Amino acid sequence: MSQFVFDPTKVMDIDFTKRTEYLEGLEAIKAAHKVLKEISFTPSLPDKGYNHRSLYVNVGTLEVKEKPVTQQMKDVFLGGRGFGLWHLWNAVKPTTRWNDPENEIIICPGPVSGITQYAGTGKSLVVTLSPQTDIPIDSNVGGYFGPLLKFSGFDALEIQGKSECDLIVFIDGQKGIIRIEEAPEEPVDSHVLAEVLTHMYAENDADRVNISVVCTGAAAEHSLIGMLNFSWWDHRRGCIRLKQAGRGGIGTVFRNKRIRAVVCRGPQVKGDLNNVADYETIAKTGIKYHKEIRENDPYQCMMRRNGTAHIVEIMDAYDLLPTHNFQYGSHPDTHKIDSAYWQSRCTQKTVDGCWYGCSMACAKGADGLVVKTGPYKGHTVTVDGPEYENAAGLGSNCGVFDPDYLLELNFYCDTYGICTITYGTLTAFVMECYQRGILNKERTGGLEMTWGNAEDDLEMMHQMARGEGFGIIAGQGVKKMKEIFIKNGWGDPKLINDIGMENKGLEYSQYMSKESLAQQGGYALTNKGPQHDEAWLIFMDMVNKQIPTFEDKAEALYYFPLFRTWFGLNGFCKLPWNDVVPSNNAQQPEAHKIPEHVQNYVDIFTATTGIKIDKDELIHQSAKVYNFQRIFNIRMGKGLRKDDHAPFRALGPVTTEEYLSRQERYDKQIAEEMKLDPTTMSLEEKMAAHRSWRQGRYEQLTDAVYKRRGWTPNGVPTLERLKELGLDAFPEVVDVVKLHL
Repeated sequence: MSQFVFDPTKVMDIDFTKRTEYLEGLEAIKAAHKVLKEISFTPSLPDKGYNHRSLYVNVGTLEVKEKPVTQQMKDVFLGGRGFGLWHLWNAVKPTTRWNDPENEIIICPGPVSGITQYAGTGKSLVVTLSPQTDIPIDSNVGGYFGPLLKFSGFDALEIQGKSECDLIVFIDGQKGIIRIEEAPEEPVDSHVLAEVLTHMYAENDADRVNISVVCTGAAAEHSLIGMLNFSWWDHRRGCIRLKQAGRGGIGTVFRNKRIRAVVCRGPQVKGDLNNVADYETIAKTGIKYHKEIRENDPYQCMMRRNGTAHIVEIMDAYDLLPTHNFQYGSHPDTHKIDSAYWQSRCTQKTVDGCWYGCSMACAKGADGLVVKTGPYKGHTVTVDGPEYENAAGLGSNCGVFDPDYLLELNFYCDTYGICTITYGTLTAFVMECYQRGILNKERTGGLEMTWGNAEDDLEMMHQMARGEGFGIIAGQGVKKMKEIFIKNGWGDPKLINDIGMENKGLEYSQYMSKESLAQQGGYALTNKGPQHDEAWLIFMDMVNKQIPTFEDKAEALYYFPLFRTWFGLNGFCKLPWNDVVPSNNAQQPEAHKIPEHVQNYVDIFTATTGIKIDKDELIHQSAKVYNFQRIFNIRMGKGLRKDDHAPFRALGPVTTEEYLSRQERYDKQIAEEMKLDPTTMSLEEKMAAHRSWRQGRYEQLTDAVYKRRGWTPNGVPTLERLKELGLDAFPEVVDVVKLHL
């Protein structure tokens, strides 16, 4: 196959290589496609946010059909993550594993997704059985695919089966065609593949903004941690950009099904393709919030200048920035990768939003990175980000404070189809195992995985993409690495389990939880595993001291996971909720909930769907789906109390170095909280006392949270709770609960 020619050009006064303005060999690639199935459909636009139909594609049997979206689906599951979970529930059995043909990947944008008047409304949710956790995983992702799918006529896309050849699914919402094509000549990696397919399926230059590509990369074929990239055409830069559905190995499932890409060509986006019930209210609410961003963002989080990386130095200042596999919370070199640096490195002369109308514009791009290693060595690329999770996970948690290497790690994660959060945490685990003699150069095949060794860090990633060497082992994730190391007798099993930062098989995202009991629960008492999108309570708990009692923490761990679930049911981004707030927010009752913004969401949902809700009904809507997902986990063999246990590194100090780094704080806790005299205790005795106390507090928290959620002490939703939520209307759901009461 011909190689692609990358032409240097000037874009927005920045020297930068456009990835593929001219693609040599495009016609040859196109000619190699073989149409396996083509059907026509009638494109439609939503009515009050819903199309009332979903699209089912079986890539094994080539069956393509429409399925109705029923009133019951809307009433109970709402959309987005809810629709995805319901479709998956009906597709799999308790014995289904992630690589079985019946496993599905469901992409669903939600009823509000696609409006252009309010910030952060271009999201869609991806749901599948996870290769890492064996239970449903959901991931909230930007890019244009979800809204374009919706404006082509479908509320969800269900993909099932397993192909015998690499293929592309093409949904043409302009012409009303669905085509499954054999695709034997496509490039593998996301930043090239999405560019190629955008050019291939667009009918002219202006049509590129109507194309969105879902794809992954080489590492998804050889690891369990593959992710999906969702593209959009950045017409200012003249190239595609990518957003990630990152967690749980969704990209691995995608490639296991032999899907090379899913492409949607939607209609040209206009102001009211959702055909909302009350356009005036949406427009008015949007104008109010755009004004708030314009006036307040420069004095608050500066999202439009820095994106989410603005909190790197904040986390460092509060001893919460994960450093050296969550051992420490700060580092002297943090200034090299904090927001001041990214502000200078990321392009500031363009509006970086991943959906139309998002004036928060936090999808920053670092242009002009010249790649130093791997198959794209010497290429000049744009890197999306780095977001906070990438700066912390790929950076401080692994001791990498060279910003160019950090960006290159970020770039290769994206193009190889690797979850950056997962990769950062598993690499930090590998590096600590190397530090403590659990690993050495012989066991890593020559890789010297010391803190900050970005060259060998990158080589491990390249091995993962090539399917060779220690990269294959690392690509299994922390849970399976722990099992391998222990089976091989490479170290103390207790230490390995203590420092391996995973829960339910999913790696921890990048916040230090050991000093915040509420955040410990916010990670480990989740449905899918420790992901920050469910509950981020560190500041409420540790800094602002707003939730002092177990009951206070339980209330927060009831409300916020449900509130955040609601974003994923509707197609919202979380960031506009609390990263720019009204100037008078601190004076409002329950200021931590951002009450004016909660009302904004209530108003937008009602104005879109015509269904009148209030702030309490919003939580009730989420509770239906949240409890259903818990029961789904139980059906698949997890979801009980034993599955909510946390590694001790997430709760407290594992090593003497950790204890001594905060000795004054920890000794004070022994004296004031445990009522013991630390001056009479050895270091080992003090650490043992902390372990007992911290594990005991976590169990007390678990009891309080389960009680508040309406679950049994074993973590099972009660029959009474099912009845309150209307889930008793589904006998198969009730049967799962009855088996565990």
